Amino acid sequence: MDVSTEHIEIVEGARGPKPRIKGTGIRVLDVVNWYHHMGWSVSQILEEFPHLTPAGIHGALAYYWDHKDELEAKWAADDAWVQEMMRHEPPSKLRKMLEQRRQVG
Repeated sequence: MDVSTEHIEIVEGARGPKPRIKGTGIRVLDVVNWYHHMGWSVSQILEEFPHLTPAGIHGALAYYWDHKDELEAKWAADDAWVQEMMRHEPPSKLRKMLEQRRQVG
């Protein structure tokens, strides 16, 4: 996997390495969600996260498009793993409370 080391770094994390904007905790996944799924512009992302740069945001989007199939497969596998773990874990107190409120209302 080629990485633009000027704006993107790969860091180890839970469930394997993750690309993020260099020097930040902002993952490529975060930028993709804000830009593609929430419809935020680069300017809106900068307003919410002023420590980022336009180059870093564009670098994250470029990295996504360069590795789209691989990233989408990884993210889908991670989501499936979380869902599977949630099925096997007893509900938290908060989850139980929310379920009770839904049943009452």
